[in-house]
Amino acid sequence: MSKFNTLREEAYEANMQIPAQHLALYTWGNVSAFDPDEGVFAIKPSGVPYPELTAGSMVIVDLKGNVVEGNLRPSSDTPTHAVLYREFAVKDGAKIRGIIHTHSTYAVSWAQAVKPVPLFGTTHADHIQTEIPCTPYLSEEAVKNDYEKETGNLIVEHFRKLKLNPDEVNMVLVGGHGPFAWGSTAAKSVYNAAVMEEVSRMALNTLLIRPDAESLPKYIVEKHYLRKHGPNAYYGQSAK
Repeated sequence: MSKFNTLREEAYEANMQIPAQHLALYTWGNVSAFDPDEGVFAIKPSGVPYPELTAGSMVIVDLKGNVVEGNLRPSSDTPTHAVLYREFAVKDGAKIRGIIHTHSTYAVSWAQAVKPVPLFGTTHADHIQTEIPCTPYLSEEAVKNDYEKETGNLIVEHFRKLKLNPDEVNMVLVGGHGPFAWGSTAAKSVYNAAVMEEVSRMALNTLLIRPDAESLPKYIVEKHYLRKHGPNAYYGQSAK
């Protein structure tokens, strides 16, 4: 029995939520689950349709992108996941234990426009206190060098430039490409991706109704975010 069975199961269950939450068609998305103690993550195998996946088909990869265990080739986005875990989870100490990449319709639409998603309402503010950032396009040199690895580097550089905390801003758009999100578990990363998709749809509809719509006032943003996050949060039930 492999010591990575639990990690594989977590990754498998999260990947199966991609079609369940309508976040991608066919094979257009992947989730990974990270074990910081072992320094490895489990990720969806490349090009395998969701109905054909099993927990055993998840591939175990180290933070350099090397396959540690598994018979299938890991997702082509594996180097992006590896960069984000190395930089955000290990180097910065962010509590990231799962990462997701999809091609969900509305988030991709904003990415293709190379526009951040504006913070128009409380649904958005319940989850992050900023617009959803969007990176610029990758340079031609970066694409030719190591496309997937450089995608991860671009996300990290964009967060550093904007001074964003990946524990607080847990989603991003890559210009011309699509959304990435992360969370404290693989399941939470899927949740954050679903939030990003819904908020992206709401923002587009807001602009269709009112093209000159204004950002939500900061005092409302702070109220909605802090009632769910931080030491004084009061949304939901107290742990017993």
